[in-house]
Amino acid sequence: MNNQVFYFLFLIVLFSGCSHLTAQEKKSEDKLYTEIAHMDSVLFNAFNSRDTLTFKKFFTEDLEFYHDKGGLTGYQHTIEFMRSTAKSTNGLRRDLVPGSLEVYPIPNYGAMEIGAHTFCHQENGKQDCGTFKFVHIWKKVGNEWKIARVVSYGH
Repeated sequence: MNNQVFYFLFLIVLFSGCSHLTAQEKKSEDKLYTEIAHMDSVLFNAFNSRDTLTFKKFFTEDLEFYHDKGGLTGYQHTIEFMRSTAKSTNGLRRDLVPGSLEVYPIPNYGAMEIGAHTFCHQENGKQDCGTFKFVHIWKKVGNEWKIARVVSYGH
C-alpha cells in the first residue's frame, strides 16, 4: 500500500470517529438544542412584542455584546436599546433564519448558539430587511438560561 492510500484511509478512520456520538450523548445534544431553540424563541417573542420586562431577564448583568459596527457594549446599553425599540413605531422585528441554528454544549457553563437572523422594519414607507449572523453564549444559572456574551456580525 503506498503512502497516499494509507494516509487517505487513516483520515477516513480518524474523522469517522470524530462524528460518532453515543446514544446518550446524542440524546443530551438533542435536548440541549431543543432547550436553546426554545429560549431563542421566547427571547425574540419578547423582542417582537416589545415585552421589555421579559426581554431583560434573558441577559446576565455582566453581558458583553460585541457588534461588528457598534463595538463592545453591555447589559445597560442592550436594555436601553430594547426600551427605545419598544417606543418606536417602525415595526422592527427579528426572525431566525430557518435551518441556520446550531447549538453546542459548553461543559460546566452552558451552551453556544450560532445562527442567522433577519431584522425588518419600515423605512420611508418600505420594508427594509437585513440578514446577519450571531453567536450567543448561554450560561446556565440554576435552572435558568441567560445570555452572557453576544457576537453580532455580517452587517
